[in-house]
Parts: sequence; structure tokens; C-alpha cells
Amino acid sequence: MFDNLSDKLQRVFKNLRGEGKLSAENMEAALREIRVALLEADVHFRVVKQFIEAVREKAMGQDVLTALSPTQQVIKIVRDELVNMLGAHQAKLRTANEPPSVYLIVGLQGSGKTTSAAKLARYLSKNGHSPILVSVDVYRPAARKQLSVLAKDLKLPVYEGTPEETKPVELARSARKEAVQTGRDILLVDTAGRLHIDDDLMTELSQLKDLLNPTEILFVADAMTGQDAVKSADEFHKRLGITGSILTKMDGDARGGAALSIRSVTGQPLKFVGVGEKSDALELFHPDRVAQRILGMGDVLSLIEKVEETIDHKQAEEMQRKLIEDDFTLGDFRDQMKQIRKLGPLESILGMMPQIGPMKDLKNVKVDEKEINRLVAIVDSMTPKERANHMMISGQRRKRIAKGSGTSVQEVNNLLKQYAQMRKMMKSLTGGGGFLGKRMAKMMGSGSPFGGLPFGR
Repeated sequence: MFDNLSDKLQRVFKNLRGEGKLSAENMEAALREIRVALLEADVHFRVVKQFIEAVREKAMGQDVLTALSPTQQVIKIVRDELVNMLGAHQAKLRTANEPPSVYLIVGLQGSGKTTSAAKLARYLSKNGHSPILVSVDVYRPAARKQLSVLAKDLKLPVYEGTPEETKPVELARSARKEAVQTGRDILLVDTAGRLHIDDDLMTELSQLKDLLNPTEILFVADAMTGQDAVKSADEFHKRLGITGSILTKMDGDARGGAALSIRSVTGQPLKFVGVGEKSDALELFHPDRVAQRILGMGDVLSLIEKVEETIDHKQAEEMQRKLIEDDFTLGDFRDQMKQIRKLGPLESILGMMPQIGPMKDLKNVKVDEKEINRLVAIVDSMTPKERANHMMISGQRRKRIAKGSGTSVQEVNNLLKQYAQMRKMMKSLTGGGGFLGKRMAKMMGSGSPFGGLPFGR
């Protein structure tokens, strides 16, 4: 996510630092490079123009040009303007004064409305709500079946309707009545889509809006379609009045133009992003955290939250102690590898780390998740003493371990090398104690995204 843009912006700032002194000339050159980077990231041209003008106005002031650290001030200005572009604050879902709150899920066909509706229902259920789902897509029976299957897998209720209910408004009306009678506080309505916007679709959605008076109208778009997603969002907003957006397939979009444009063009916030196929691969959109990731500052807060949602806290505290006391063994290493997959796509996790110091090359790491089972097998083939003290693993022992795990000596060597590198990295991050050191120790100890990763460049 945003990889290409992040690389180019960091290159711009590196060049600025190399200038020594900031001037109007090299600042203009930097602004031209930033403009090109944003356009190549498929950001809407009007949004780019507004962004560059805002940065220029603040960065060309005398206070910045003559400051002791002008480049750092420019980076801060760019960060602040990125946050403004993305929406300034994380936009929470609204709820009705009297339940059920109705969330109308709209968008074009193939954008991921149905899976997003199910993911959102799961998110709401995990956060203290009791949602119920309904599909009012009467044109594609497979769409309603898909929602039923997803809801069943998540153990969430879905209103499937009766044979007599053949119109969207009939299904929606009955679903709301079902929500009231069963004490559900949120009704998610998965609507029909088209390959393109047409009057029939908008008329149907307007009828549903008039009937349900929805608390939220959430537009779902495929981030991979770039500016087409932004144009569709703008059209839906003009004709329906959306209250926010959900971008799907953000994990596959290296440019990020839709995410950077959609709020500025529609005036409505981006509320969630889909970052994978699994039911839990839906994340709240935090403008400030995304801006930091774009600028290579990482998103440690989101990573900590993800880890704390996933792991056992007692185990985390024990692992924190081991990391701080430098008592992290190969046995612990193996145990953590077994939990790694719970955090989601590993390359996404690594992308949340700051691209500085010992972690500056993490964005280039390629993770082969299929290798994790093999690494576990290697550690399982060691004796308890070997797991407790990796320094005693001689050449002969490595041959025995390789034979016992069905691997090669080279693979055993690679695992031991990665383990040593990981211990060194953890020590540098957690050394010195303090609040941040302890939080990093807890974060990394409770499902370390580095522990035993079979990576290469």
C-alpha cells in the first residue's frame, strides 16, 4: 500500500537534506518532484494541485527557509497536508438515536460490497454491537446466497426473506422489522450493483433511502480501479448522498491514488479499507497513521492494536520479560512462529514498521509464509538444550537437525542466522527500558512479525 509513492517522497526528502541549505529554487524543484510522484500514484489532478499549493504556501515562508532544520519542517508540512487530504481525523460510524441503525452498502458490481458487508458485520459484532444482514439484490440469486454463506461462517444472523418478497423495498422493510423484533441494533443492507451507473440503479437506491432513512450510506469501491473508483464515488454522492467510503483490495494497490483522492473529491471520509480476503481483513482508516506510513514513519500504533487484539496477554507479558532480559530462546522463537499467521499478511505487518535505523529495509522484505511450517520442523528437531542455547549447535548437530526435519544444512544455517539477527534487532529496539521499549518488547514478544520469517531480497 502506497509503496511507490513512499519511495519517491523519501527520495525527494533525501535530496533536500543533501542540499544543506534550503532555498526557493531547490524547494520548487522538490515540489515538482512531489507533484509528479502524486500524479504517478494516480491521485486526482485537482487534489494534487490543491496539495502542492498548500505545501508551497507554508514551506516557502521565511521561517522555514531560515530554520535550523528546514527539511524536517518541510516533512512536517507535507505530513500535515497529507493528513488534511485524507480527512484530518478518523471518521467513526454513526448510530441512530433509536435502533436499529441502518447502514446502506452501495457500489458498482464487482467492487466487493457483499464481502465488505460481512466483514463490517463481523467488526461491529466484535465491538459490542448485534448486527443483522440482508441482501436486497433480487437480480442475482448468487449474491444473496453468498451473503448467507458468509454470515453463517461468521455465526451472524441474516434475513433471507420469503418467496413472496421479490422487490428490494419489500425485503428491506421486512429485514428492519426482523431487526426490531430480535433486538438487533444495526441492520446492514447489501444492495444490488451494476457494471456502470444508470438511472434504474439510482432510482432503486433512492427508494431504499427514502424507506429506511439510513444512518450511513457507505460506498464500496475497488482501490485497484484508481480514479474510476473516485469518479464513481463522486457520482454516487451527487445522486444519493453517501456518508463515507470503504476501499477494498488496498493490500494489492501499490499506488494508493483512490485512497488519497476520494475524500477530497466527495467531501466524505474514507472509513474502512479492505486489506485481504479473510473476514477480519477490514481496518479502520486513520488519516494520520496512513500519512506516517507514506512518509516511511511506520504505523506502530496500528500494529500494537492488531497484536493486542490477537494474542494472549499473559503470554505477551512473559515474552516481554524474556526480551528485556535477553532470554529469548529458539523454543520461544518456534512458539511465536506458530502464532504469526494470526496477525494477517506478513508483508502488510512489516509495512507498518518505521523504515528507519535497523528496520529501514523492511519494506523490501519478501515473506514466504509457506516456509513457516518448515522452520517449525527444524526447531522441533533440536534437543531442549539446543533450543535453550543456540551457540552449542555445531556442524554435526546441524546435519542431524537437517536430517530429522527433512531439510538441508543450509536451511538450518539460515534459520540460526535469522534468529541471531532477530535477537540483535529486538535488543536494539527494547534496550534501555522506558515506556516505548517496553511497548515494543510487548508488541514484538506477542507474535513478533520478525520472529523466524523466511525472507529474502
